[in-house]
Amino acid sequence: MRPAPILAGLFFVALTLRPQIVGVGPLLPEIQDSLNTTHAVVGLLGTIPVLCMGLFAPPAAYLSARIGTRAAITWSVLLIGVFGVARAVAPNPLLLLVFTWPVGIGMGLAGAVVPVAVKERFAARPAGPTGVYTTGIQVGSALSAAVAVPLAAWYGGWRTSLLVFSLVTLGLAAVWVALTRHDPVHERRPERPPHLPWNSRVAWLLVVLFALMASTYYGINAWLPDAYVERGWNTQTAGSLLAVLNLVAIPASFVVPWLSDRVWTRHAWLTAMAGMFVVGVAGVVLAPAGAYAWVFALGVASGGMFALVLTLPLDLEHAPAQVGALVGMMLGLGYTIGAVSPFVLGAVRDATGSFSASLWLLAALSVLLLGAVAALPRRSGLRAS
Repeated sequence: MRPAPILAGLFFVALTLRPQIVGVGPLLPEIQDSLNTTHAVVGLLGTIPVLCMGLFAPPAAYLSARIGTRAAITWSVLLIGVFGVARAVAPNPLLLLVFTWPVGIGMGLAGAVVPVAVKERFAARPAGPTGVYTTGIQVGSALSAAVAVPLAAWYGGWRTSLLVFSLVTLGLAAVWVALTRHDPVHERRPERPPHLPWNSRVAWLLVVLFALMASTYYGINAWLPDAYVERGWNTQTAGSLLAVLNLVAIPASFVVPWLSDRVWTRHAWLTAMAGMFVVGVAGVVLAPAGAYAWVFALGVASGGMFALVLTLPLDLEHAPAQVGALVGMMLGLGYTIGAVSPFVLGAVRDATGSFSASLWLLAALSVLLLGAVAALPRRSGLRAS
């Protein structure tokens, strides 16, 4: 099919992949007060989706091989939307967490299938199309972070925000179906799940890299607003920090991978983005008054690095099935490890009585992230093509 509709479709699908996590971050203080529970429990609203994004990334490659990327993406996005609505009306903390699981499953499946769709249709130069859909992820993140608190304030609380996110997701599922209606019919084949590259040193380095990136990013999105509320900021102003972070990430997620195809090497750009993570988190810890400067740096780092890391499997493998296997391993283990971050950081806050220790832990993770980038091989697969 023509590239424009599929690129537009992937962009709209990508809009649905983070609001149910990022949009929840600014609402956590209100959710915690409303349900009369602990930081660790509401931290599970960030942990469960990220954990599912890890657990269900490996089977996503098999699913797309069986029913096709178009159908796999469609059903995944519908899962996010339908159970997102159920979560928004859940009457107690238990059901809120129960309905978060299928939301996370849909996110995990869709997030791992989209790179396979890019490899199928844009094998020659995948960085640009990868930048398109990662830009969509950042746009969805920025919008959800920006509107979560105002929607809750104007229209009846946090449940309204979650309901709006979910209804928009269902609408975007319909847009995806319409844009890809001319996609060739997938031929079902009795394929075995692709073998994951367990014996590859580079694959394990990608797992470590993605795990540290996910731990840092989702930890920041879960608790940065609450940390600034603790410092005396009001909820809406503190929530705006995430809006700025994710707004800045929008151009970074497209421009950085585009430049990495033309200037320097992937490794050089990865090093620069990891360095900005260190600067941003260290700034939040050591000079919190400069919050907007630090979230600007974190926005560039998260947008650029996320897109670059998702491009690496497309550089390193050629066949879509092999890409799916490497993506499945990287996202599967990476997200599973990263999922612990919001819960652990919330538990540390409960144990210590403030967010200081949690922020120092995030700073340590960002330094380890820079070290993981330094360990990547500087070979042709990581160079601009």
